[in-house]
Amino acid sequence: MTSNGLHPARTVLDNGVTVIAKANHTTPAVSLLIGVRAGAYADPPDREGTAALCARVLDRGTVTRPAEVIADDLDGRGASLSVVTGRHQMAISATCLSDDFGAVLGLAADIARHPAFPDAEVTTRRADLITSIRQDEDNPAPMAVDAFARALYGSHPYARKVRGSVTTVESIRRQDLVRFYQKGFQPHFITVVAVGDVAEEVAIAAIAKVFGDWSSFAKATEDKSASVRGDKPFLSAEALGAKVEGLSGPDAVLVPDAIAPTERRLVTVPMMNKAQADLAYGFAGIRRSHPEFPAFSVMNNALGQYAIGGRLGDRIRERQGMAYYVFSSLDASLGAGPFTIRAGVSADNVERAIASIDTELAMVLESGFTAQEIDESKSYLVGSLPRQLETNAAIASFLLNADFFDLGLDYDVRLPGLIQSVTLEAANAAARQLLDPSRATIAVAGPWIKTATDLHR
Repeated sequence: MTSNGLHPARTVLDNGVTVIAKANHTTPAVSLLIGVRAGAYADPPDREGTAALCARVLDRGTVTRPAEVIADDLDGRGASLSVVTGRHQMAISATCLSDDFGAVLGLAADIARHPAFPDAEVTTRRADLITSIRQDEDNPAPMAVDAFARALYGSHPYARKVRGSVTTVESIRRQDLVRFYQKGFQPHFITVVAVGDVAEEVAIAAIAKVFGDWSSFAKATEDKSASVRGDKPFLSAEALGAKVEGLSGPDAVLVPDAIAPTERRLVTVPMMNKAQADLAYGFAGIRRSHPEFPAFSVMNNALGQYAIGGRLGDRIRERQGMAYYVFSSLDASLGAGPFTIRAGVSADNVERAIASIDTELAMVLESGFTAQEIDESKSYLVGSLPRQLETNAAIASFLLNADFFDLGLDYDVRLPGLIQSVTLEAANAAARQLLDPSRATIAVAGPWIKTATDLHR
């Protein structure tokens, strides 16, 4: 990223596909991202893991290209391609030499538009996903996070796991993936980003050639089928009389507010054969569209990320020496994702660690951060921006994220100023809005079972 900003080119094709291109001639390579506004949030309630399995099968063969042909083509060009999914978005990511951009773009477009979902691949990838889930079930860290999400969000969709469970994934069949694909992979849900050694007008023309004739599936037929099945993975904001910032229109995804806990909660996942306990401690956070998002970001950095882990890392890990790791994270998305403090400790230190987190949060609420803490966090966040945009892939991801949340093509130019404008008072106000130990949700997974010690403040 230069001091003058990225200044990418953006256009919307007649069918609704958004195209973003940024020329970067520092290396003879191009990174491509095909973002789809369909993720685990759209999983049917009884088929959790549908998006995750769809992502694993999507590139395993198209109508005209078997999986081995796709692999051989990529290997022959020294190119890479992968598919990942999250809560609200799936992305096909590819990197290649600039001379191969047209060919790899065509391949990626074929995967996005004409996946075959071969039965054999569905079976194989389902087994792989189940293996990954079982590995997570043997790991205290993801088990603590999952238990935390369930306790915090209850019946809200954010309580569900992106990967699903063994039971739900075992029930997913090929027709479930096809149905998910047909509902989610609509042209107006697609954003294609190309960054690298290709002129912007050339990239846009090439993308328009392979995506411009893509028509939407017959929505009336799909809506009728959905009505018969009783599932509605995509909630229409227009139908509900709401407007979703950044994703307005009849197909916008409306994420309802979760019911915020009014009391402290502690849940445990006993894993007595493990050597370490993992904690997830936190609260429902904010939406990405929150007008004070920069203040919450600076607050999060000062609390649990700056340098060796912000105030939490300094006090709990460095000074008290009781945690193997400790940090905080702010997951602001279309809905109010969690604000989470994570820590890994020995079983003997579980209660001390929770008490120390309580103490640090209480001190922030009572006295606030220091001016030095906030200034250093702002400087760190601003200073790290160029490092975050050093590669084509990183720039493509940044641009896709900016488009997804409707932040503007000049967001990289405005972001340093937004961070620098955060005042000490605004950061402290963000802390007061989120951090209340008396309403904290806490999950502990590992070789620990709650004793008579009172952990409820």
